[in-house]
Amino acid sequence: MSVVDTLQERGFIQQLTHEEEIKELLAKEKITFYVGFDPTADSLHVGHFLAMMSMAHMQRAGHRPICLIGGGTAMVGDPSGKSDMRKMLTEDDIRHNGERFKKQLQRFIDFSDGKAIMANNAEWLMELNYVQFLREIGVHFSVNRMLTAECFKQRLERGLSFLEFNYMLMQAYDFLELHRRYNCAMQLGGDDQWSNILQGVDLIRRKESNPAYGLTFTLLTTSDGRKMGKTEKGAVWLDAEKTSPYDFYQYWRNIDDADVEKCLALLTFLPMDEVRRLGSLTDKEVNIAKKILAFEVTKLIHGEEAAFKSQQAAEALFGGAGALDNAPTVTIEPALISTKLLDVLAFTGIVTSKSEGRRLIIQGGLYIGNNKITDTETLLSPDMFEDNGLLVRKGKKNYHRIVIQS
Repeated sequence: MSVVDTLQERGFIQQLTHEEEIKELLAKEKITFYVGFDPTADSLHVGHFLAMMSMAHMQRAGHRPICLIGGGTAMVGDPSGKSDMRKMLTEDDIRHNGERFKKQLQRFIDFSDGKAIMANNAEWLMELNYVQFLREIGVHFSVNRMLTAECFKQRLERGLSFLEFNYMLMQAYDFLELHRRYNCAMQLGGDDQWSNILQGVDLIRRKESNPAYGLTFTLLTTSDGRKMGKTEKGAVWLDAEKTSPYDFYQYWRNIDDADVEKCLALLTFLPMDEVRRLGSLTDKEVNIAKKILAFEVTKLIHGEEAAFKSQQAAEALFGGAGALDNAPTVTIEPALISTKLLDVLAFTGIVTSKSEGRRLIIQGGLYIGNNKITDTETLLSPDMFEDNGLLVRKGKKNYHRIVIQS
């Protein structure tokens, strides 16, 4: 089975520029390919997960990945899928974010002995001569054709800056530059990058008279079309300091039943026979598949020990077994005892605001242990604590532990 067959069977592939050529090429040769990451934050998030998995599958099949940090393009901003212009970053921000990305990518990609390359397009984009760039690259782009691209159509009504209009040329030039430097033959990206990828493929064929290819993978969405990786707290990050391993585990443990098989196929390396077996489970048995999904995904991102501890914490909270020490825990000073429970919950961040806490109480969604809190004026009293700790439950599945500082 070729890597294209693997990616198709697992549900990755959305579009291919030259399907038969790509299948033959990847089956017979080992190529260099690239995926771009805009360093607009100091951590990757769940939205990048498919790109990381696709790169890992390709490398396992013997192909060499280039992880391209968009240090130059991040100074401009990609309009794809965006309703507003992106915030401008400093060079120091971009450098710092790129370093953080590499640490996270190393869980998936082997960079030793030249098996993978980490590149930054600032290396060539920041030194470009604008007139020379227009003469060499801009001459090959049709404005009429560019304006038909989905990424631009979405922005035209609200306003598209000339700065962002250049993004497509810059990304196409990245592909050309990587082709020249590393013999890069293929770009992979999310399906929202299809228009940009086509331009890069076309530019290499025009400038170098060499074949080049593009492949897009499906975006990670729920069965009803919503993007995955969003919670009430915001994005689900791959950095343990931004999204704890426990919260990461719980995100996957609580996904809709209809999304379990797809996520097992896309986000784990479990054999497809096992994926299909787990995906066929119904009713209460689907929870078995969800637990396996949550463990496998957390293990990939945070390591086996963190996955095991997160699993233990979940069992402790939901099944009455395991170690509560692994549950999300906040520590308070003794002086907060006998103050308003609502104030303590807001102060510790268990609720995002006092108004959220009031809504929870009014709607019957806040518990201390097994006791429902019904009064917004309830005080945090010493008798709520057992062994110096108490358990707060928001809704059905969101638990936190409060302990008193000794």
